[in-house]
Amino acid sequence: MIERVNPPELARPSGFAHAVVATGRTVFLAGQTGLAADGTIVPGGLVAQFEQALTNLLVALRATGGGPEHLAQLTIYIVDIDAYRARAREIGEVWRRLVGSAYPASAGVGVTRLWDAEALVELQGVAVLPDES
Repeated sequence: MIERVNPPELARPSGFAHAVVATGRTVFLAGQTGLAADGTIVPGGLVAQFEQALTNLLVALRATGGGPEHLAQLTIYIVDIDAYRARAREIGEVWRRLVGSAYPASAGVGVTRLWDAEALVELQGVAVLPDES
């Protein structure tokens, strides 16, 4: 249902897939930040916010009947790209703990700020679930 394609002619991907071929029901996941259930941004900085944002995204995905393996595309909006790159190893550890070693087609986009001024990162995704038939 989801095939990750990484052509040998392209640089070896790290933390993403170059392309994803998916067949099934499409789920569009709204952008999620490091908001806790009480509506406040979690303390602890970028890695803590990334973990909360990813957790929130996965909660929304599970509510549709999907799981991390169904993520086909992910956009990461980042307020401070240099800080994100400096913490990439820790962020990768969070990803592997919550999602595993399969990566969707992804993009990291630098932004000046997010809707919530305290948010440092926002994750938005697309998942493809198996057809119900």
